[in-house]
Parts: sequence; C-alpha cells; structure tokens
Amino acid sequence: MRADVAALALPEDVRATLAAFCDLTDSMAEADLMITGWGCPPVDAAALAGAPRLRAAFHAAGSVKQVYAPEVWERGIVVSSAASANAGPVADYTVSAIRLAAKRAFRLAADYRAGRPQDLTVSPCTGRATRTVGVVGASHIGRLVLERLADAGVRLVVSDPYLAKEDAAGLGAELLPLDDLLAQSDVVTLHAPMLPETRHLIDARALELMRDGAVLINTARGGLVDTEALTAHCARGRVDAVLDVTAPEPLPPGHPLLALPNVLVTPHIAGAMGTEVRLLGAFAVEEARRFVAGEELRGEVRAADLHRIA
Repeated sequence: MRADVAALALPEDVRATLAAFCDLTDSMAEADLMITGWGCPPVDAAALAGAPRLRAAFHAAGSVKQVYAPEVWERGIVVSSAASANAGPVADYTVSAIRLAAKRAFRLAADYRAGRPQDLTVSPCTGRATRTVGVVGASHIGRLVLERLADAGVRLVVSDPYLAKEDAAGLGAELLPLDDLLAQSDVVTLHAPMLPETRHLIDARALELMRDGAVLINTARGGLVDTEALTAHCARGRVDAVLDVTAPEPLPPGHPLLALPNVLVTPHIAGAMGTEVRLLGAFAVEEARRFVAGEELRGEVRAADLHRIA
C-alpha cells in the first residue's frame, strides 16, 4: 500500500500486534502472509511468481477485485477483505445523509446562502427521519443502514436478488422488487455492488418510478446511476440527490450537478478516513492472527462469490 496509507492503517501499536505472532518483511520472496491496502499494485501472475511461499493475503480495504487477479485464488491463496470494517463509517455517513436529506437540509441551506425565501414546507417527510427508506442491496453496508434505522420510526424496505423474504424480515425490512421499492420510497439509498448487470441500475426509467420529492443517496459506486438521467431529474427539482460517488469520478468542473441547490456531492469520503483507517489495518491484522491460529476468518473472499460482490 502507499506509505501514507500504511502509516494510517498500520500505526505502531497495530504493527506491534502483528509482530507478536509473525516476523515482518518487505520481501515478497520470503512472505507467507501479505497485507495490502489502497495504492497496492496488482497482485497478478507476475507478482505471484516472486512470492512462492505466499499462503494468504489480507486486504486492509474494501473491494479486492481491483487488486487481486484470478490467479490468486487459482493458486489456493486465502484472501480476506476488511470490507466489513469499512462498512461502519459508510453506514454512519449514509444514515446522517438520510436524516438531513429528509429535512431537505441541503436544498434549504443553498436557498439560505443565496438569500432566497425559505419554504419550510418543501419537505414531504414527517417524523424523526422520513416515512419510507428503501435500501438497494443487503450488503455489509446495506444491513448496517437497516440496523441503524431500526428504531427510527420509519418503514424500511429492501431490494436484493440474493435476499430471502424471511431474512429481510429479520433485518426489520420488507423485501420488495426494485421497481416497487423505487415507487414507494421517500429516500432510496444504494448499496449494491458494481457489476456488469448493475451498471445504470438507476437509469431514466428507474428515476421516473421515484416519487416527486424523493431523495437518492449513493455511497456505493457511481456507475450504478445514469448521471445524465439523474442530472435531468434533479435539474427539474423532481428528485434530490446526495452523491458520495459519481460517474465519472470526479465530476468535471462546471458539471450541472455541482451547482444544483438540491444536490450534495462529496468527494468519496463516506468510507474510513483519517484515524478511522486504523480500523481496516486492525481488521487485517486480526485476520492474519486468526489464519495463523487456524481459526475461521471473518472476511474471507471466496472465488465463488466474486461474480456478485463489489
């Protein structure tokens, strides 16, 4: 990983924990275990050729698909991701965005800055947050969002092709087809993986299904949303949006979404930042300890799951 990332993910006390059960080395030729993170070069066939002893790789970040090539699994190397450790900060950001967006805080703040009259009846939402929150994707993050909203006095609905009805109920949510979720939700928050079949999951047709005044929140991947179609709906004032990810990313200077009063765009900050990054390193180190001890890993990524995860 990059040196600045390593300093955050593996501070002195976390390194000391690691050093208590293994010897640390920068030589891949000598490594039995490997910890990677943001900025890591691809772990492909060429890299593996220089790591004949490698038995396990622990990613102190979320998605492993951009780092680890299929050859890693083909060689029988165990892979673990700290995605679940990164999920907490993203869920916190998302729930905060839901609560603020339900009050139209971003639109009203823009009006306030511009000296426009304040229409405090603009929000159709009532109660502590909003009436219906739709969660697209029962991923680590999607499940945490549902958990954090369980006592918020709102109706929770979820859409996920891999989720059973009874499992959705266990999460405190009603399982719905995506079209029904879009039509019934005041806030729609995206937590699906970026796959060929989910590209532009929220396209012009999907946006037309959303209620007037609904809010779309995306902390997953920008490619899940058709940016051009969303821009048109937001420009009409029919839909509001909170976007921590976009396509393209970053948006070019002067893009209409950056100037719309009912859109908040943040620069991919929902995940672990600053001191939170140590959570990812600590998770990876604990996974390494579990591996050495012969215990079950909490974040193992299996080859059979790659087709449906981010």
